Amino acid sequence: MLQTNRALIIPARLSHPVRVEEIDTSLATRQALVEGNVGAITGTGWHIYLNDEADFIPLPLNARAEVLIREAGLHLEETVSGTVVFLGHGNNGDEADAPAHLLRLAERLFDTALAA
Repeated sequence: MLQTNRALIIPARLSHPVRVEEIDTSLATRQALVEGNVGAITGTGWHIYLNDEADFIPLPLNARAEVLIREAGLHLEETVSGTVVFLGHGNNGDEADAPAHLLRLAERLFDTALAA
């Protein structure tokens, strides 16, 4: 049985809305969301998945994800491109729902309702 979690999904294209979606956390699903090979960046209590070849493809910059990552307390040396998927840390290395504090922060930053 596949595990499902509520993910915060931030597309790079500003014309596509930021959304919360129940996803299965399989590698295939993550690859489909980020449109290719999956890389990860870890914050405190959360992590993101993104396309690890975004600089070579190239994918569009994701300014909204960069702002949220920075406002959540993680300062990156590199840019973030393509769709970004936020999830939380679960027990024993499992995935968990995107943390509520990140959803509230995204709502304020992007002036949109996300919480269900």
